Amino acid sequence: MTGPVANGKRATRAQVLDEIRGAEKFLLGTHEHPDGDALGSLVAMHQILVAHGKDSIMFMDADEFPLPYEYRFFSLDGLVSVPPPDIEERTIVLLDCGNIDRNPADALKFEGAHILNVDHHHDNTHFGTVNHVVPEASCTAEIVWDLMRGLGVEPTTSIAEALYVGLVTDTGKFMYENTGTRAHVMAAELIDAGVDVHDIYRRIYEGIPYGKLALLARGLSNVERYDGGRLTATRLTLEDFRETGAEENYSEGVIDQLRSVEGTAVAAMVRDRLGPGQEGKRKVSLRAADERVDVSVIARAQGGGGHRQAAGFTTTLSWEELIAFLRVEVDAQL
Repeated sequence: MTGPVANGKRATRAQVLDEIRGAEKFLLGTHEHPDGDALGSLVAMHQILVAHGKDSIMFMDADEFPLPYEYRFFSLDGLVSVPPPDIEERTIVLLDCGNIDRNPADALKFEGAHILNVDHHHDNTHFGTVNHVVPEASCTAEIVWDLMRGLGVEPTTSIAEALYVGLVTDTGKFMYENTGTRAHVMAAELIDAGVDVHDIYRRIYEGIPYGKLALLARGLSNVERYDGGRLTATRLTLEDFRETGAEENYSEGVIDQLRSVEGTAVAAMVRDRLGPGQEGKRKVSLRAADERVDVSVIARAQGGGGHRQAAGFTTTLSWEELIAFLRVEVDAQL
């Protein structure tokens, strides 16, 4: 295994490729409650390493299952939920993880761990032994795609689909500001590699469970606006989930409806966390609809993080306390 080359600093593409070529055994992980970019990057990176002749396994805590329904079609061959006994011999690759605490597995944070940090969040804390952080990339999947090309690996249809899921979800179906020329070049290459665009769209965005529709209705009925509509917010309570029979991840997409409302600068969706040990905790998702606002700054003030336009954090603040906090933070940026 190679030694550290850029401890706490951003490594060059060539250094990262040398790291991958010089190691034989890898363990891949991503952030908790993984989204399309996290899962797509994880699956694609694993299959790329295997194609390159490496010993690669994916790690995800058992608490992350079941995955959101739209991502259950992913092939997870090579996935473990218990760290392997030879973990100290493996290069740990954390994908789409802005800071080390976004991966809850303490087993990956042992002293002397050799961590390759691959991410595109602009507020990444550079926690790795080697940090390949590319904020100008549209998504982490774009970085993985670039590494694949550097390694000379030809994408299978499975790799291409995983990368495309990361791309299409993190660019908001190519509508967000992070969608640049390179994202479209990547999409074109992945389509050439076998991606069926309509099939991927159908799997992710259609065929939704009725419980998700019912939860969306609850979220829209709970919308409140503040300060002339600059802050548009809603909440989903434990009772909303129970009465609609919705899973926790069914709340995805509610906030996009709020962000599109005329006059909104920041949209906020607050939902109670479900499951044992989550009592009193709330997940706050933020979206910026005004280019003057950086919602990652707001999220970091509460221990979270993300992008300028999309960020989040977990809190125990009450609804009233949260709204007061958000109003002050939005006003400070406007």
